[in-house]
Amino acid sequence: MHIAFLTPEYPRPELSRSGGLGTSIKNLAMGLVKSGIKVSVFVIGQSRNVNYDDSGIKVISLAKKKHITFNWYFERKRIQKIINQYVKTEGIQLIEAPDWTGVSAFMKFNVPLIIRLNGSDGFFCHLDGRSQKKKNYFLEHKALTNADAIVSVSTFTGKLTKQVFKLKHDIKTIHNSIDIDAFKPIDVEIYEDQLLYFGTIIRKKGILELAEAFNLVVEKVPKSKLLLIGKDAIDVFEKTSTVRLFFDKLSSKAKANVTYLTEVPYHEIKKHIAEAQIIVLPSFAEAFPMTWLETLALEKPLVSSNIGWANELMVNNSTGFTVDPKNHEAFASKIIELLENSDLCKAFGKAGRLRVIEKFSAQKITNQNIEFYKSVINR
Repeated sequence: MHIAFLTPEYPRPELSRSGGLGTSIKNLAMGLVKSGIKVSVFVIGQSRNVNYDDSGIKVISLAKKKHITFNWYFERKRIQKIINQYVKTEGIQLIEAPDWTGVSAFMKFNVPLIIRLNGSDGFFCHLDGRSQKKKNYFLEHKALTNADAIVSVSTFTGKLTKQVFKLKHDIKTIHNSIDIDAFKPIDVEIYEDQLLYFGTIIRKKGILELAEAFNLVVEKVPKSKLLLIGKDAIDVFEKTSTVRLFFDKLSSKAKANVTYLTEVPYHEIKKHIAEAQIIVLPSFAEAFPMTWLETLALEKPLVSSNIGWANELMVNNSTGFTVDPKNHEAFASKIIELLENSDLCKAFGKAGRLRVIEKFSAQKITNQNIEFYKSVINR
């Protein structure tokens, strides 16, 4: 079997910045290769055309090209032509693309196309309570309705996407996975009273609510510290730096206890997670976040939001606490409870890793994907 992925991101230093989408694709691709399946990854929108071998995964970087008119259409048709040539010469049997901004809209391949719902622009706009640009809706709707099959990383994401785009497709759920051998507890010193948030610094991930909650935490536990790691984003409502908005919400006491690091190399994130006493991820908008999987796999207690997908990944009072991020007092109280109880932190950490092993390990999820691919190819 030869499976290909079409994606705007993939985690390699030579390529443009990659986030959770790229990580989830790489995790799946590595699992497929280990199972004896040939994998190609077409990474679009890059600075140059070049091929890489990534541990048995053929990564094909496609440089973006500007077209005089209707760039969004003609660029897609150009990519379609390139990929169809690979389909012919390399024996690719199925192509998978993400839903984000409808990257596969107007593309017609000579093999089945699957779209995996990782959270489209329409999905996130709905969760944010804001209008989606008509062009983005048009492209995402076109891509979804033209797909031969749709799979979602969470049941919540599948149901909401079906509602937003008025789809008639049956949508299968196959959760994201993680390599439990690559992400396992690290023997490092844990910084007592250290909280960690990692991910994009953006409103939809609950970062402004975290500022309010941390103000309350510092009042009860003055020595508590918060480390923020992630790229700043321009706020969709205020049109200014989200990092600036975050610090503006902090009390003087809390501000003195916050350290902000912009992006750090991906391989260093594991160490930062391991060193923290508690991970705090109060997001309002996710599909099935890799950051949460990484946290649980590394045996760390997590205080997260309680929205939609959270109930498919977390178990409240077992792998951590799930709380409405808008309830600042409740969110802060759960953080304080963990800061004051190291045994509970350890218990949550062990339960979290066990849940990942049982439900979301790479091998288990890879096998589910292989069976799904076979069903589409043989349809």
